[in-house]
Amino acid sequence: MGRRRWREFWKKLRIRYTIFIYFTVSALVAMLLSGQALYLQMSRQLSAVVQEESRAVLGQVNRSVDSYLRTIMKLSDSLYYDVIKNANLSAESINGQITLLYDNNKDSIANIALLSKEGELLEAVPAARLKTGLDVTGEEWFGDTLERTDNLHFTTPHVQYIFDNSEQQYRWVITLTRAVEITHGTSTDQGILLIDIRYSSLQRILEDITLGNQGYLYMVGSEGELIYHPKMQLIETGQLEENLKAAEGYKDGNYREEYRGESRNISVKSVGYTGWKLLSVTPEKGLPLSTLKMRLFVVFVAASFLLVLMLINAFISSRITNPIQELEKSVNAIEAGELDTEVYAKGAYEIQHLGRSIGDMAKRIQALMQDIVVEHESKRKSEFDTLQSQINPHFLYNTLDIIVWMIENEQKQEAVKVVTALARFFRISLSRGKSIIPVKDELEHVRNYLMIQQMRFKNKFVYEIQAEDEVMELGSLKLMLQPLVENAIYHGMEFMDGDGEIHVQVRRDGEDLWFEVRDNGLGMTREQAESLLSEKNHVSSRRGSGIGVKNVNERIRLYFGEAYGLSIESEPDEGTRILLRLPAEIYTEAMEREKR
Repeated sequence: MGRRRWREFWKKLRIRYTIFIYFTVSALVAMLLSGQALYLQMSRQLSAVVQEESRAVLGQVNRSVDSYLRTIMKLSDSLYYDVIKNANLSAESINGQITLLYDNNKDSIANIALLSKEGELLEAVPAARLKTGLDVTGEEWFGDTLERTDNLHFTTPHVQYIFDNSEQQYRWVITLTRAVEITHGTSTDQGILLIDIRYSSLQRILEDITLGNQGYLYMVGSEGELIYHPKMQLIETGQLEENLKAAEGYKDGNYREEYRGESRNISVKSVGYTGWKLLSVTPEKGLPLSTLKMRLFVVFVAASFLLVLMLINAFISSRITNPIQELEKSVNAIEAGELDTEVYAKGAYEIQHLGRSIGDMAKRIQALMQDIVVEHESKRKSEFDTLQSQINPHFLYNTLDIIVWMIENEQKQEAVKVVTALARFFRISLSRGKSIIPVKDELEHVRNYLMIQQMRFKNKFVYEIQAEDEVMELGSLKLMLQPLVENAIYHGMEFMDGDGEIHVQVRRDGEDLWFEVRDNGLGMTREQAESLLSEKNHVSSRRGSGIGVKNVNERIRLYFGEAYGLSIESEPDEGTRILLRLPAEIYTEAMEREKR
């Protein structure tokens, strides 16, 4: 009777309590057995091994930094001896050679510049100019470079402040300078070669370094100024401190210091050519096991306890995971599309509840999928009807009549132009079902339409399409302009006495893309213009495309948001001007967003 009660108790027990009881017992047993055995051994660890490991890491990092700086110095030598020294700057340009070297090293180089001893910028790659009002001859590095012509000079990290850049970004750099000999015709003079090293490239070498026992590595300059620290931002904002004063006086070697009540071991390595120092810091407190004997002992004890825990946990996991595995099989079947599968709903309370919930969810998904299929079919039909309405049969019939008339009158070249324009018109109209097309395609579409209509109306109007090159690869909503141009022809010019004019212009203004359609037709009153955007049931012209101005405005606002859309400016007998505002977005980026 008692055993049956226990079985009923475990069946009703929630899974969180089951896991808590089993794993608490096993963890306590493991802690009692292993804690006493390992405590004494772990408290006797040797700091010397950790220090040796830190020194080895420090040496490796030092070699990496040294190799990195050698690469920069080789670039400096190549620029001077292979480019600058062999060039007559009054007769030739060395920009191309400098650009080639910059392109090969631009991951680690931000700027390369050649300055005269008067501070004039002779060459700069990438293209840049000195900041207005800045006299580089007054900078400390400028004088030091000209005084010590045989040395390479490295500054500490700083925000690049010498050149103007179009990116408007604060870029951290380390500046390398050296004195060079510049040739102008038959005379030579001193100058300065300046290379801005990207601080991020040096930072990448250092930031991935990890030392044991919560140790870390940092770098200081010759005067103790901080060059790199894993918590540099906290130090700069005063939230953390580092023993920089002591670091300034350290030479290469190993030290033990007391700082802020903590004993720690310091290893120091100088970085060649710069006067910088790399320091590794390893706290003495809590040093890990290091010796091989200790490691083997710990591995043996841990393996023994692990074996016991594996046996216990195997029993625990089977009690917990068997129902979950059965439930997983049901979920996998549902995922495979078998929504009629009977979902497993046994085991702990949570598993039972979850199984019933998943079963109910599968039934709801089945119902929703049926609704989605119906909705998708309706949407597909609606989109197909919309696409069909965009290509008005009257326009096609009239165009074909023009082609027949031209062929009958032996105007073959004109007929070929109309057929070609019609083919391009329909190709862009379809655009493989895409909603967004490049601006150049949208303009090509309206250009083909205007060409056909101009021939149809026997040159009753002229048209002009203007667009800046920078807007051609921006994204545009498909078939926006053609309905507007169509209205300009049928409602603005068909009954004019004189020659009609239609102007289409596209421009970019900051983050906005503006389309303008302007005509000199009959125009309309303000009330008529407002009604085009507010009427609920637009009735299109029999000869039009079937797409009203209101339809275009709604498509733009639905796709891009309420901030965008269409506005109309018109006066009777003065013509009409329609403005469309879209976001200025690269076509490829717009397509990626549409896919998401």
